[in-house]
Order: sequence, then structure tokens, then C-alpha cells
Amino acid sequence: MRVVAVREKKGNALFSVRVQPRASKTAVSGPYAGGLKITLKAAPVDDAANRECCRLFAGMFGIADGRVHVVSGRSSRSKSVMLEGVSSREAEEAFERFGL
Repeated sequence: MRVVAVREKKGNALFSVRVQPRASKTAVSGPYAGGLKITLKAAPVDDAANRECCRLFAGMFGIADGRVHVVSGRSSRSKSVMLEGVSSREAEEAFERFGL
């Protein structure tokens, strides 16, 4: 069963994220409204939380930080994240491996 709704745009995976900044640790908390809820240690100041969000998913997918982009919601807790060069199928399979 697919919990995280992953879309594909021009060969890149796109999914929704709900962010809780200033948390005690940076981690994926679990599914949230068709996307993922994540906690970030970084504060939402000077783009720090967005950069940490990108680093989290880059580490999960084994890709460079520069290939993960917050494409909408840069100043919001609700964001759309794009994984450059990762297909929606690859992202869905990875999320399943992570139990998401």
C-alpha cells in the first residue's frame, strides 16, 4: 500500500512534506496527509530549515544535496520537494523500503 503520494514532473519525483522546525532531531516522522512529516533541528531562519530538509532527503536517496529542491512552500511548513534525476517509481520503491 502506497502511503506517500509521489508525482513525476519531467522525470523528477515530487512529493509533499510537512515540516516541524526547531525539533530535538532531524528525522522523518512518518506519513502525513499523503506526504511525509519531518522534524528538523534547524530553525526556519535564513533558509536553514529548507537546506536541512534537502540534506535529509539527499542522504535518504544517496544523491547530492544540490539535486533536492524545495519547489514550493519555502516559507511555509507545508512544502513540495523535488528529487532531481529520481523517478517517481524509484522514490516510491525507496519509501517502501524505509517503511513509509
